[in-house]
Amino acid sequence: MEKLEASNDVLHDKLELLKQLMPEVFSEGKFDYDKFKGLFVEEIDERPERYSFSWAGRREATRLLQAKSRAALVPAKEESVNFDDTKNIFIEGDNLEVLKLLRNSYFSRVKMIYIDPPYNTSNDFVYPDDFRDPLLVYRQITGQIDENGNALTTDSDNNGRRHSKWITMMYPRLFIARQLLREDGAIFISIDENEVHNLRIILNEIFGEENFVAQITTLCNPKGRSQDKYFATNHEYILIYSKAPLPKGYFSLDKDEEQIADEYPEEDETGKYRLLELRNTHREFGKHNRPRLFYPIYVNPQTGEISFKAIEDYIKVSPIWEDGFEGCWTWEKPKAIREVDFLEVKKNANGQWKVFRKSYATGAEKMLKTIFNDKLFYTEKGQASFSELFLTKSKIFQSPKSVDLIKQLIQTITNSGDIILDFFAGSATTAHVVLQLNIEEITNRKFILVQLPEMTKKGSEAYKAGFSNICEIGKERIRRAIAKLNEEHSSDNQNSTDLGFKVFKLDESHWKQWDGVEEDSPAAYIRQMEMFADPLIEGWKAENLIYEVAVKEGLSLNIRIDKVKDIEANDIYYVTDPEMERGFYVCLDDKVSMEAMASLKLTLDDSFICRAIALDDTTAANIDLQCCLKTI
Repeated sequence: MEKLEASNDVLHDKLELLKQLMPEVFSEGKFDYDKFKGLFVEEIDERPERYSFSWAGRREATRLLQAKSRAALVPAKEESVNFDDTKNIFIEGDNLEVLKLLRNSYFSRVKMIYIDPPYNTSNDFVYPDDFRDPLLVYRQITGQIDENGNALTTDSDNNGRRHSKWITMMYPRLFIARQLLREDGAIFISIDENEVHNLRIILNEIFGEENFVAQITTLCNPKGRSQDKYFATNHEYILIYSKAPLPKGYFSLDKDEEQIADEYPEEDETGKYRLLELRNTHREFGKHNRPRLFYPIYVNPQTGEISFKAIEDYIKVSPIWEDGFEGCWTWEKPKAIREVDFLEVKKNANGQWKVFRKSYATGAEKMLKTIFNDKLFYTEKGQASFSELFLTKSKIFQSPKSVDLIKQLIQTITNSGDIILDFFAGSATTAHVVLQLNIEEITNRKFILVQLPEMTKKGSEAYKAGFSNICEIGKERIRRAIAKLNEEHSSDNQNSTDLGFKVFKLDESHWKQWDGVEEDSPAAYIRQMEMFADPLIEGWKAENLIYEVAVKEGLSLNIRIDKVKDIEANDIYYVTDPEMERGFYVCLDDKVSMEAMASLKLTLDDSFICRAIALDDTTAANIDLQCCLKTI
């Protein structure tokens, strides 16, 4: 019999993984650093001066990362669209606590992460410099608790720890985010010059320098910022890191129809194509270092027919440059013989014969460049898309990202069925793009968005429009995007497209939290233990508790909860995750009946979860013999 605990533990999971890989560095169940160090004597760098990354707050970041979560995710069906059938998720809460809760369920399942975190200017950093109780602080700054007048405040440029506080905030979030990525996944982060240098260092440490993909410069404001001191800044950056090394061309995009029409002027029965010179156009390659690619091709000057053997009256063509440099072909001779039908010869203006190969447009891809200067990527385009949805010219949300920019990023790496995570969701541009792409490409990409319910300022356009916090803006944008897409594509017969989203909110765990006793006496401990005879908080709701249990069991937030029929003695539910093909039975009644258990006919492959107080010793022993029993 296993007892379900109230929270997950990042440090515990890391130690368990290390125990599997290196059991010899543990003594009596505890990690032995001296033994660990002894395995890597030659590899450990003990020089007094060496390159390292540290900041004021690194210990706080580590403690914050390792702190157990004391929270749960509670469904808010009334704020959702098509809750029961959709696979899209919007979570309202502090993203670090949420990421911790998602670890078990989404470990190595996310294909792409895109985030647009605070740039750490003088007025956009809202995360507190307090790491004692993340959930308590979260409730304070979001107005759920107003202890000592706490309110959401911004950082200040004259704070000596401005950079350190930002790094301390980002580090644990990025650390857990990497664990959620698939091995073939990548993270994309928008940032400006305030913290791009620190972000590169953080990502190098967490993801590894070898997994740096690109630093893209995006022209987002062609007019530039007039309030800047020396130069009018008109760009931002996008940093891209992969979880593991990826093959060349992995981020390339398919060429669009306009580009194909422009670049592929020829056409035959196979399709549109262009002619590329068979000779390697790079002079660093030639007969001197690629001898297998240097061979003659013979051409009939009357018909253009190609032969690889010398024939009378055929002209010998070799990959030799005009100045006599002995180059080479791009194909070896066996490949050229096999695919001779894809070769053509032409005579140039100088009377020289050239050999070309057909390059077809089918599957043609383009490698993106590291400067994005498309007008569609301007911030003003993002503002226009947002304003069009909300039918207003007021800036309810300042500077939302361009829909086309996020679309291009998502298209580089994701396909149908992939999960896209954005844990600084802002105005929910990422969700808008995923929904739109699914309609356009008839795919079923899924999004998970997380946003802190940062309160809007009194007097702001958002506040005037009735939005009390940023989450309300994001959720409303998703609803409006869904309504618009439904209206525009109502006759497209695309009923299978997922146009919905589930809303969850971060709240306290259903488990009581042990905070010690006020007085150190046996009587005080006895009273506290009696309070914990039932570990659940007062007023718990069955469905909310089932979601918390499911997440602890590693199931996703897209579970199905079905009541088991034809059992009268107890209310028993079967909880399944269709995506993971896993599930468990759960009963939350005060007492579990053996009659009900007999009707279930469980096997050792089944899991049954119930409250510990619902079982006496005999019933617990009997159930434990039938199945995998876990208690709350």
